[in-house]
Amino acid sequence: MTTRILLIGGHGKVALLTEPLLVDAGHHVTAVIRNPDHEADVRSTGATPLLADVQSFDDEQMRNLVSGNDVVIWAAGAGGGDAERTYAVDRDAAIRSMDAAVAAGARRYVMVSYFGAGPDHGVPEDHAFFAYAEAKSAADEHLRGAELDWTILAPSALTLDDGTGMIDAAAEEAGSVPRADVAGVIAASLADDSTIGRTIRFNSGTTPIAEAIGG
Repeated sequence: MTTRILLIGGHGKVALLTEPLLVDAGHHVTAVIRNPDHEADVRSTGATPLLADVQSFDDEQMRNLVSGNDVVIWAAGAGGGDAERTYAVDRDAAIRSMDAAVAAGARRYVMVSYFGAGPDHGVPEDHAFFAYAEAKSAADEHLRGAELDWTILAPSALTLDDGTGMIDAAAEEAGSVPRADVAGVIAASLADDSTIGRTIRFNSGTTPIAEAIGG
C-alpha cells in the first residue's frame, strides 16, 4: 500500500534531497510550497507540488491540507531575520499542522528541528537566533504531547557537503552534518517504527544511518 506523505516546506534544501528518496521508496509525496516558480524543481524530484501558504492558514484550512495523507513531515522554516514571522511559521503554523494531523487521522509526524532545541537552548534574548530557538522548542514540546506517532529529528549545523550515509546519533555536543544525510535520516526514520516517540540528535559520523537511528 502506498503511503501518502505531505511534506511541508517542499522547496527547502533538505526537502529537495528528501523527496526523491521517498518517491524511490514507493511513497506518494505532496510537497507544499509557497512560490509557483518552485513547482518545476519539486516535480523534478518526483514529488507533486502543492501551492499553499501555511503561515496564513487557519485550523480548518490546515486540516483540509493534511486530510487524505498518512504522514506529515515538517521541513518548513521562516528562514530567520524576522522574529514575528519566525514565531508565525516555526511555532504557530507548525503547531496548527500537528493539531490538523490529529484531526485528520494522519498519525505519523516527523519534525525537522535542530540539535540545540529545548527549554534550555541557552540562546540569549538579544541574539538574532533567539526567536527561532524559542519557536522550535515550543513546537517540539507541543508535538511530544500530541496524540501522534511522532519523531523529532535534530541535526546539527547543516552543510552542503556530499552525504556519506553515516551519522553520529549519540553525540552530546553539536557539530555539523550534510543536508543530504539529513534527508537520509528523514527517509530512514519513516522506515523504522523504533524512531516513534523519540528525539534523535545527530552529527555527521561513522555509523550507517539505519543502524544509528535504530531503537
